[in-house]
Formats: sequence, structure tokens, C-alpha cells
Amino acid sequence: MSRIILFTGGARSGKSALAEARTLGLGSPAVYIATAQAFDDEMAARIAAHQARRGPDWRTHAEPLALAQALDTTDGAPRLVDCLTLWLSNLLLAETPWEPALDALLDALARQRAPVVLVTNEVGLGIVPDNALARAFRDAAGIVNQRVAAAADEVTFAVAGLPMRVK
Repeated sequence: MSRIILFTGGARSGKSALAEARTLGLGSPAVYIATAQAFDDEMAARIAAHQARRGPDWRTHAEPLALAQALDTTDGAPRLVDCLTLWLSNLLLAETPWEPALDALLDALARQRAPVVLVTNEVGLGIVPDNALARAFRDAAGIVNQRVAAAADEVTFAVAGLPMRVK
């Protein structure tokens, strides 16, 4: 059985729904490690819609920054981390160095006993951003995705709701 599973794709590609189904296929109840933060009404509505869609087979553990710690404290059940891109955004907004946090995440993934499914966005498929912050985010997201994909046992790219097995 795969221990670390990564789903990537563009916005609204269906990756979260695919990842949720894959996680529940590994056991129920599962733990949903949510990295999103509701800074405005629109994001609060998105979070509520995600929670309503998931239903009773999930326990939610909200953690916007300390992802490695969240994995360690929830080990024992299949976990879904949704998503690494928001986690990276949270780190950058908190002015927390992302490289050590990524190293800690990879160390935590290596010691997990129960499977971990992660969701991330593929942000480098569009045009080159026009400002330094956006370019720094895109570059950091690419590095995060590459390093997590290298550590993963399985990688799936979602396109139009369809899974394409990459690794």
C-alpha cells in the first residue's frame, strides 16, 4: 500500500474530490488536515462547502502552519492534507521561512505509520507573473511540489476531473 500520495493539478481540476475518495479508500474515519484560513466571507463559504461535502466519515484538523506537527499528532488514521499551496501561502504571509518548514514536512512524512494523501496546485503552467512576490511564490510552490513528489509513493495529476497517474 502506498504511504505518501500526492494529487496535483490546476484550480478546479477535481484534485480535491479525487484525493478525498482515495483517502477514504484507505480507511474510515479519515482525518482532513485543512490548511485554509477564512480571512474573508468568500473563503469562509468555501471552507463551509468543503466541510459539508465531506460528511461524517471525516474528522477535521485545522492547521495553517505547523503541518509536520499536525501529521505527527494525527498519525494512526489515513490523512488528507488540503492543500500544500495554501500552506505555503500561509507561511509566506506569516513571514515564516518555508524551506525549513518543507524539510520538517518531509521528515514527518517519512516517519508516518498511516497513509498521507496531499493536495497541491500546479501553479507553473501559466504565464510568468508580473511581480516579484508572485514569481517567488510560483518558484517556491514548484520546489515544494517537486520535493514532495520525489518523496511520494504515488503522484496523480488531475485534469478536468480525470486522474492521470504520473508516478
